Amino acid sequence: MRYLKTILPAFFLVSLAAPAFAQEEKEVEKVIASLFEGMKTKNTELLQAAFHPEASMQTVIAGEEGAKLGSNSVQDFVNRISNTPATTQLDERILEYQVKIDGDMAAAWTPYRFYVNDAFSHCGVNSFQLIKTAEGWKITYIIDTRRKQGCD
Repeated sequence: MRYLKTILPAFFLVSLAAPAFAQEEKEVEKVIASLFEGMKTKNTELLQAAFHPEASMQTVIAGEEGAKLGSNSVQDFVNRISNTPATTQLDERILEYQVKIDGDMAAAWTPYRFYVNDAFSHCGVNSFQLIKTAEGWKITYIIDTRRKQGCD
């Protein structure tokens, strides 16, 4: 009986927290999806709204003698997207979201395939770091990989 008095309240609390946690994961996914929708539609307001003002972006550049790190600012990224010709469609398709949350910090791992005008360009993985601000979840950091082989 003592066991039931301990386990049932704990089970009840966990069952109440699970939907709230799942909702937070969905909110993180929505911010990331809005980033790629902004990229696809060249909507700079949508792009900028996804990022924290102090966010940074990096990419892993594979090389024969080991990886190197490439960096650029969010503003450079936004400028590149806004200057992409209207006839060029950039479409990063997220294959799945793996989201981890601890309080006001989240991490997301998102394998993707990237297309230019519906033609396959490359694949890789994005690793996002986000924080929950008064305005909601914001991306603070992205690092990604890019490759043309092993994309199946």
